[in-house]
Amino acid sequence: MPAATLDHLRTAQRVLCYGVTGSGKSTVALALGALLGLPVHLVDDEIGWLPGWRQRPVPEQRELAASMVAEPGWILDSAYGHWRDLVLPRAEVILALDYPRWLTLARLVRRTVRRVVTKEPQCNGNVETLRQTFSSESIIAWHFRSFANKRRRMRAFEAATDGPAVLRLTHPRQLTELLAELRNPPVG
Repeated sequence: MPAATLDHLRTAQRVLCYGVTGSGKSTVALALGALLGLPVHLVDDEIGWLPGWRQRPVPEQRELAASMVAEPGWILDSAYGHWRDLVLPRAEVILALDYPRWLTLARLVRRTVRRVVTKEPQCNGNVETLRQTFSSESIIAWHFRSFANKRRRMRAFEAATDGPAVLRLTHPRQLTELLAELRNPPVG
């Protein structure tokens, strides 16, 4: 598919924000939703996690995802592998946040420390703990396990000859510029 342009994004009704763990997908999805006037679905909250950090059963995840993507307009802040096949045929644009590991890991560590200290509820009331942070199932461990695959997937989306248009950003500065341009509609 051709690379997405600002105009693709400006007129899209169905946008998938995709990126490595710690890239800021949820924050970007919320900002885009406000700018484009589209409903935002934060999938960790709405699909992925139940109270007690229990992962929702895959059949339920698929059912919820199918319902979301059947809507005429939406922005998703990710697409889990168990149901990505439901999202990609409906997405018009993928905004891929392909940031470097050092940057995303630093963001993730800062965010995790803040959440552990503040006990800020996440994903259906779940709270990140110090014990969890140092476990093999932590979000930081997940970053290391998933980074290369997510990066390859974004580049495969971009190289595909079919599917949604892809706008791949490699630095947060590009995102800042993109959001500024979206805030200022074209003249004429």
